Amino acid sequence: MNTKNLIIAISFVFGFFMMSCDKDDTISKPVVNILELGMENGRVAYVGADLHVEAEIVAEGKIDKVTIEIHQEEASSDEVVAVYNDYAGLKNVTLHKHVDIPADAKPGVYLCHIIVTDMEGNQMTEEAEITILAAE
Repeated sequence: MNTKNLIIAISFVFGFFMMSCDKDDTISKPVVNILELGMENGRVAYVGADLHVEAEIVAEGKIDKVTIEIHQEEASSDEVVAVYNDYAGLKNVTLHKHVDIPADAKPGVYLCHIIVTDMEGNQMTEEAEITILAAE
């Protein structure tokens, strides 16, 4: 085998291995795992008080913002929205926040959404039901 054919063969084999080792550049969506809602994970909050929220977040594309929305399932003007940018640029965090429940909120069953948006534009929402009770 002459040198030219050997170089072609080596280039072909090297090129084949390089193509088969291409990295998948797709960034997966963030992962949200709710650890606690309410004190001792009771999933209860009180009008005029705050709701303890704790969750593990893993974002391969780095966190841009975390939004917590609390609202009733049926149409209602009672909605709490809190946006947090203090985790921006991080990949793995334990979210720990206390979201204020307004003094004029109506007691009842609500949905709590934790929405994580990464710097790649990917978004993941984790939802859980909570109960808001009248202040004691």
